[in-house]
Amino acid sequence: MRRDPPKLFAGTANVALARRVAAHLDVPLAEMVVSRFPDGEVQVRIDESVRGRDCFLLQPTCPPVNENLVEALVILDALRRASARRITAVIPYFGYARQDRKLGPREPISAKLVANLLVRAGADHILCVDLHAGQVGGFFDIPLDHLTARNLFADYFLRKGLPNVVVVSPDIGGLKRARDFARAIGAPVAVCDKRRDQPNQVSEIVHVIGKVYRRTAILVDDIVDTAGTLVAAAEALVRRGVAEVYACCTHPVLSDPAVDRIQASPIRELVVTDSIPIPPHKRIGKIRVISIARLVAEAILSIHENTSVSELLEEPQPAEVIL
Repeated sequence: MRRDPPKLFAGTANVALARRVAAHLDVPLAEMVVSRFPDGEVQVRIDESVRGRDCFLLQPTCPPVNENLVEALVILDALRRASARRITAVIPYFGYARQDRKLGPREPISAKLVANLLVRAGADHILCVDLHAGQVGGFFDIPLDHLTARNLFADYFLRKGLPNVVVVSPDIGGLKRARDFARAIGAPVAVCDKRRDQPNQVSEIVHVIGKVYRRTAILVDDIVDTAGTLVAAAEALVRRGVAEVYACCTHPVLSDPAVDRIQASPIRELVVTDSIPIPPHKRIGKIRVISIARLVAEAILSIHENTSVSELLEEPQPAEVIL
């Protein structure tokens, strides 16, 4: 039997990425209108039949997080009630992922709550990119495929031909991520030991563990939010004799005052992906953006055709610079 092509729907959070994914899939974006009622409530109208079809909704839950999350839930509910055969929520950036455990009494585990909401709204499958913590995948009682931009960053930096590279994790928690990236580019690893008393408080780098003197450092992280940790790590590396500092982070949240900190920092270049759209006033010369569209499109096609997604993670991924 002929398999119908996947239907790709775009929420309003990252339409540009959805269009790039659609171009790689060689399918048009599905017809849907997303608007707001006068009181701000989300209104969705799907303008084509999805009965019995394999549907994919691309909607990162990036800032404004709650607006984009509720929009995703409403669209998922609309697709479920329209009798879609399978609904995959493509969430390149998964908001609330940093609230993945209780750090004190009477605190929520918000990542689990959001996972429950997505499933209850109608998601049958989840596709994410570089979750903040792997255990978030276990919060879902439905299949989840977890992509990584590691090979895209590896291709980008290998093409630059930087000398005497060391890969640096800005904190102990990101050491595995740094090791995986270091393995991809054939470089040693170092790690910063940081201290932070409150969320979004600027971290104090206490120690740098590893050989960094006169090397070219590449800081690796999943999220750049206020950039406090990233910049503090870069400054600590410079004090320890690093020749140059580069950085790569998958998700450019870039909350204030991140851009000002990056601009004033010793970071020569920060490479991010288009998992989150960067507004024009935050596009500074130090920031380079590579696209995850081809990777996401290939994963969507694998899910649609019921073939292995994990094999994509082992393949070289050419980095497409879009900004």
